[in-house]
Amino acid sequence: MSKQKFVDTNIQSWQYLEQFPGTQILPLAEPVPEGSIHQLRMKKDTVIPVHYHPCDEYVYVIEGIIETGGKECKAGTFWFTPANTKNGSHKAITDVELITIRLGAMGVFEGERKS
Repeated sequence: MSKQKFVDTNIQSWQYLEQFPGTQILPLAEPVPEGSIHQLRMKKDTVIPVHYHPCDEYVYVIEGIIETGGKECKAGTFWFTPANTKNGSHKAITDVELITIRLGAMGVFEGERKS
């Protein structure tokens, strides 16, 4: 029998993302294989370069201000990026916290090679 799963984000350990200094991630769930629902923190002036995901991605800004695709997004902003569409760059204008839902593999970031 399946049952609900609860995650108390107040007591979970955040993980540093070494490839993006100034970022921390808190995994919440894997809705599909290689997919992710997670919270992401970015320190002010942190930049995640342009990238592409081979799947749809949904982002909600919990707090702070982030610039993405030339648009400034404040707390309460939600955006959707279809699969294989240019995503970013993302620049934290202030400290920012996001919820991201990615329905598949991570993809490739600018400056990385596909394997």
